[in-house]
Amino acid sequence: MKHIATLMLALLATLTGWALPYQIGHITVTFTDSARANRSVPTEIYYPADIAGDNVSFAAAITGKTPAISFGHGFVMTYDAYFNVRDAVVGAGYIIAFPTTEGSFSPSHDAFGKDLAFVLRKLRTLGATSTSVLFNHVDTMNCVMGHSMGGGAAFLAAASDASIKSIATLAPAETTPSAIGAAATLSLPALVFAGANDCVTPPAANQLPMYNGLTSACKHYISITGGSHCQMALTSATCSFGEATCTPAPAITRTAQHAVINTYLLPWLDQTLKGACSAGARFDSTLAADPAITHLNNCSLCAPSGINTTQLPHQTAVLYPNPCSNEITISPMAGQNMITIYTITGIVALKQTIDGETKINVKDLANSIYLYEISGGDANKRGILVKQ
Repeated sequence: MKHIATLMLALLATLTGWALPYQIGHITVTFTDSARANRSVPTEIYYPADIAGDNVSFAAAITGKTPAISFGHGFVMTYDAYFNVRDAVVGAGYIIAFPTTEGSFSPSHDAFGKDLAFVLRKLRTLGATSTSVLFNHVDTMNCVMGHSMGGGAAFLAAASDASIKSIATLAPAETTPSAIGAAATLSLPALVFAGANDCVTPPAANQLPMYNGLTSACKHYISITGGSHCQMALTSATCSFGEATCTPAPAITRTAQHAVINTYLLPWLDQTLKGACSAGARFDSTLAADPAITHLNNCSLCAPSGINTTQLPHQTAVLYPNPCSNEITISPMAGQNMITIYTITGIVALKQTIDGETKINVKDLANSIYLYEISGGDANKRGILVKQ
């Protein structure tokens, strides 16, 4: 499943003229932190490339500097469980690094948080090293991320290092020292994902206190309806074992949960780290009418000062529910438009004219992942549709 996102984006490029995603370059580096008794920090680094592989050249189309992300894994989970995140962000033109420390049954949360911050600093060093594949490609704009224990450690990292510009976490867990306490010291842009059916790190005791503690001028909390703790990542036996011992169980598929994450994470990164206002506006408008989530926020990513985007009329089409079963609705719409739904092999599965808010029967479509395009006088939207 980890290659599905890349396949779908590539197909969208063929069908709609979108730019192809970048391939994934990779290097393994072991950093040494002299400030912590020469602590060894082995790290897996991925970056945009034209040809996938180890030590390949940076993508030729990217001539400037690229924002960097460090990502912390969950308790006794491995970094490759997060290739869903890697594929999405590298394909969108970001560098992501996974420190592989603190994988034991007795991890130090404090050390892991410091590793996440340290790796971001070392990426900037590689960006200034002429012999590195990252030479002249690492921006000072960055983000610390993580899932579960790694999400909690991301709060510790941001509290320890003022050079960290933003934080985005997937079902972050309370840690020792306290990630909730660390959150109260932070005022940087923040995006916190939670699963409404997370029985491993229940939101009320973990993600919500972290979000509420943040003093950020712009922060967002997104709860994925039916989403679970372990489905933030790819399949992990250790995570799944723990999740199987508690309730509620996930009520959506892993693929659907990843689609929701990407719907918000990528435009949030583009606005926060690259200043892409159009991405921020897309984030705002989708957030305001998405039945797949509930949310809290204290800002709009990209709207005129003083205007709440949740009160603005939508200027682009919104398709819901997604995932769907028997019916989808396109709303709000004005004028006559066309929706085309493609299979992942490029075959047209459904094509229909829509005029105003329209309900479309999709019960005859097989349960699968589809690509859709809405086009016409009042719309221009492309995306992924999950039928289940």
